[in-house]
This record gives sequence, C-alpha cells and structure tokens, in this order.
Amino acid sequence: MGPILGAEFVAIVGDLTSYKDAGRLASHAGLAPVARDSGRRTGNYHRPKRYHRRLRHVLYLSAQSAMMRPGPSRDYYLKKRAEGLHHTQALLALARRRVDVLWAMLRDKRLFATAAPTTSS
Repeated sequence: MGPILGAEFVAIVGDLTSYKDAGRLASHAGLAPVARDSGRRTGNYHRPKRYHRRLRHVLYLSAQSAMMRPGPSRDYYLKKRAEGLHHTQALLALARRRVDVLWAMLRDKRLFATAAPTTSS
C-alpha cells in the first residue's frame, strides 16, 4: 500500500481499537460474505449491501497494485485464478487476505516481511 492509499486507509479506519478483529474490518469494507440462509438452506452467501464503499475501493486498488508485481500477493492471485476464479473474484480474495496481513502488522507493530516471523521458545 503506497502513501496515498495508506493515508486514505488511515483516514477512513482511524483507530483500529474500534474493530474487534480483522474479520470486522473486512466486513466494514464489504470483503466478508454475508449469509442469506432461509429455513433448511444453509451456506448461501452474497455480497453485503451495507459497507464502506471508499474503504473497499482503497483495498481493491491496493490488491490490484500488489498483484502486478512479483511476490507473495501475485502468487496468491495466480493460485486463485488457477482455482477457477474470475479476475475480480481473485482480486477480492487477495484484498481480503491483505486485510488479514495488514491487521496483523498493525496489531504487532511489525513491518512486512515475506518470511514468517520466528517464535522464540
């Protein structure tokens, strides 16, 4: 995420203490599916109707920018495309994953690293 999208993200989200976890942030951005179950039908999900459209746009542009450059984001995008998802679906899946990574980075006050952090026992 570059300086402009990062500033817009911070302006929209503000303090992360208002979100319980990354799922709540993704839900606010409209990246988490909402159940549309009725009676015996379960597992019927759709895009939410109420979400912050500008936040979703910021995360979508961030995912689109990351998908164009070699690295873990592009690998994830290509994996989703290989699974049969369309471009937009794969990009939204990448945006959702980036929300999880961004949440963990801000929570732990860490910079992004491609290798998983080591835990000391």
